[in-house]
Amino acid sequence: MSVVEQYARAHIVTDMDVRIEEDRDAVPVVLRYDPELDPGSVQFGLPGAHEWTFDRDLLEQGLRAPVGSGEVRVWPCGRVQAVVEFHSSQGVSVVQFDSKALLRFLRRTYTAADDPVRH
Repeated sequence: MSVVEQYARAHIVTDMDVRIEEDRDAVPVVLRYDPELDPGSVQFGLPGAHEWTFDRDLLEQGLRAPVGSGEVRVWPCGRVQAVVEFHSSQGVSVVQFDSKALLRFLRRTYTAADDPVRH
């Protein structure tokens, strides 16, 4: 089993003190999966040292239909986008991704964990 780390570009629709001066439209997000640490979770690292760990199944289900409650919510946005919404005491970050990047990441996590791809 190996760690999966993938970088994705995303658009922050609303933010909690995240400011990127050189490119206000797209920001780098680190997608990470460590099956030895927690085989059921994924991590998203947003700019400004904001890191979120949540259920891998939540991400997968959210690419097809709105899911989530509490701190993380995921839903499809049109045919090629997906939105991940992060809630904390500092506010809400709504982050829009290309669905293909998230699907590619999920496929890599299933390969790393020696699970069958569920798509």
